[in-house]
Amino acid sequence: MTATPWLHVVGIGEDGMDGLTPAARAVVEAAEVIVGGDRHHRLSDRVTAKRVAWPSPFDAMIATIRSFQGRRVVVLVTGDPLWFSVGARITRAIPAGEILFHPQVSAFQLAAARMGWSLADLETLSVHGRPVETMIAFIQPEQRLLILTTGAETPAQIARFLTERGFGDSRMTVLSAMGGAEEQRFDGVAATWDHSVPAFNTLAVDCIATRDAALLPRVPGLDDALFVHDGTMTKREVRAVTLAKLMPMRAALLWDVGCGCGSIAVEWMRAAAYARAIGIEPRADRRTMAATNALALGAPRLHLVEGEAPAALDGLPAPDAVFIGGGLSDAVFMACWERLRPLGRVVANAVTLESEAELIRLQAIHGGDLVKITVNRAEPVGPYRGWRALMPVTQWSMVKR
Repeated sequence: MTATPWLHVVGIGEDGMDGLTPAARAVVEAAEVIVGGDRHHRLSDRVTAKRVAWPSPFDAMIATIRSFQGRRVVVLVTGDPLWFSVGARITRAIPAGEILFHPQVSAFQLAAARMGWSLADLETLSVHGRPVETMIAFIQPEQRLLILTTGAETPAQIARFLTERGFGDSRMTVLSAMGGAEEQRFDGVAATWDHSVPAFNTLAVDCIATRDAALLPRVPGLDDALFVHDGTMTKREVRAVTLAKLMPMRAALLWDVGCGCGSIAVEWMRAAAYARAIGIEPRADRRTMAATNALALGAPRLHLVEGEAPAALDGLPAPDAVFIGGGLSDAVFMACWERLRPLGRVVANAVTLESEAELIRLQAIHGGDLVKITVNRAEPVGPYRGWRALMPVTQWSMVKR
């Protein structure tokens, strides 16, 4: 039996009711209950209906919305309800067949039009209600960004991130109240940004690198020097191979068992949109380093867990991939393997002879691929140069089918 739509989610812009399509306007005007923020209620204040404000936390709103089923219910949002808005969250709780969406022109579309930029050639992201450090992963030469911000202070924070990473020449434009009578525009350069801007704004960034800019590609294998570490870390060449075997994917979850300074978890999160990672690490000093690296490199949502596997794995959500960088044993492997989701990937690296022997033993029992990775780096030898070998790494990997 097909569900009957009873909930309307309507995007509204700064031009209020006048900017809605005739169909969307009729839906709002006929509403018995309107749910939205203060701004949305102000933009539709000519409509007589019961008004409900967004609560905090948002989960409470789902129950509130459901309680009005059977009445004419409208949820007002800004722009496109399904583009960095509440629409996706609502559809996770209420079947899509019970909802009708009425999109308005989004802030991204308006900002691209104001800047003369093609949406197909830039990155759109939101730090609204999210850690601002998330945008750091997108700082690259000649990259254009459109960013939904958290508030008036966000552009200055982003200007600082850009400047600290050698992108101080980047051009920044803040756009507020787009499409309304009070629309404003503020232009400047990251290194000298000093504008006071309205709290509700969208930021456009044209990233321009200086000669000393930090290069932070999304492809794994960042320079070791970009990480705070104590010398015990997965080196960049091995890290790149390891991430290739782990296969970061959109919204996928990694368990980084014995995460150390967090280099694997951080690069996993940078490599795919909305990728998540949980780092399990018993040492407090290394958890501190991992948290520092996560903030500095644009993966602020790295979740760190104190403890050792397998005990520390209890209660964690099932992973899509597992990296075991230390402390491998049959008990640790089986705890990870049993929780790993279908088509999940597991990769374990070993440096010592003892841990290598354990990898070889487990591979003989469970299958998978064994690889020996050797890396040599050119270094000064007196007035000349020579090859200095890093410790070889034995790597075991397999896919759960």
